[in-house]
Amino acid sequence: MAAPAPDPQPDPDPVRDTSPGPGPVHDTPPGTGPGHGHGPERDSPPGTAPDADARPGTDPDGTDAEAPPRPDPLTVPSMSAGPDFVLRPWEMSDLPLIREAAQDPYIPLITTVPSRYSDRAAEEFVRRQWDRAATGAGYPFAIVRSRDRRPVGAIGLWLRDLPEGRASIGYWMVPYGRGQGVTRAALRTVTGWALRDLGIPRLQLFIEPWNTASARIAVDVGYRHEGLLRGWQQVGDERRDMAVYGLLNSDGPVDGRAVASN
Repeated sequence: MAAPAPDPQPDPDPVRDTSPGPGPVHDTPPGTGPGHGHGPERDSPPGTAPDADARPGTDPDGTDAEAPPRPDPLTVPSMSAGPDFVLRPWEMSDLPLIREAAQDPYIPLITTVPSRYSDRAAEEFVRRQWDRAATGAGYPFAIVRSRDRRPVGAIGLWLRDLPEGRASIGYWMVPYGRGQGVTRAALRTVTGWALRDLGIPRLQLFIEPWNTASARIAVDVGYRHEGLLRGWQQVGDERRDMAVYGLLNSDGPVDGRAVASN
C-alpha cells in the first residue's frame, strides 16, 4: 500500500499493494504490509480539510485580515480501471469493505479505518470521505469489481499541497482483492487522470522501504524512486522511514498515452 493521508486530523492516506510479497505501495496516504501503499494522506487525503471554524485573523499591525477563501467542493467521478474494476465515490453500501479492512493488522495503522469495527464507526468513515471531497481536500475513491459490484479497496488523490503544484496518492486493498493487478490498474487510472485531465504538475507516493511489492507497482506505472525520508510518518507507536516516489507531468507517457493534454 501506499501511505494514505490522515483524516481531519489532517494528513495523507496510504496506499497498499496486495500482491504476495513484503507489501505494496497513502487510502492512499504510505502503507506497509501486503496490499498497502502510502501516500501523504491517510485514508483521507493528502489534504487536510480546512478548519470549519476558521475566522478572520489579525495582521501584525493589529488590523483584521480576511480568512483565505475555502476550496470549491469537488465532484468525485466514476472511472473504469481496466475491464474488471471501476473507481467510484464512496457509498454507505461499502460498510462490508470497511469491516474487512478493520480486521487487517496494517490498514488501521496507516488510515482512519477503525481498528474496532462498528456500523457507526464505519458510517463515520464514509462521511469523512464525502467531507474530503466537499471541502476540496481530495478525491476519495472506492475500488469496485465490475461483475458483482463488490468493493475491494480504496485509492485517493489528495490535494493539500496543490498550491505548490503537487499532489499525493494513497491506497489500500483488502486481502480478497490482492494479487489480481487491481492496485496497479487503479494507480495507473488515477495517475493518468490527475496528470492529463487535472493538469497537476507533480504526483508523489510514500512507501515503506520494506514494501517492495508496492515499490514495483509504482515503478511499473512510471514513478521514480527519489530518496528516503527518515522518520517521515507515524505508523502505530513509532515513526517510520518512507521512500518517496515521484512522477512529473513532463516525464512522458502513462499507460501508453501522453501525460499532458496540451
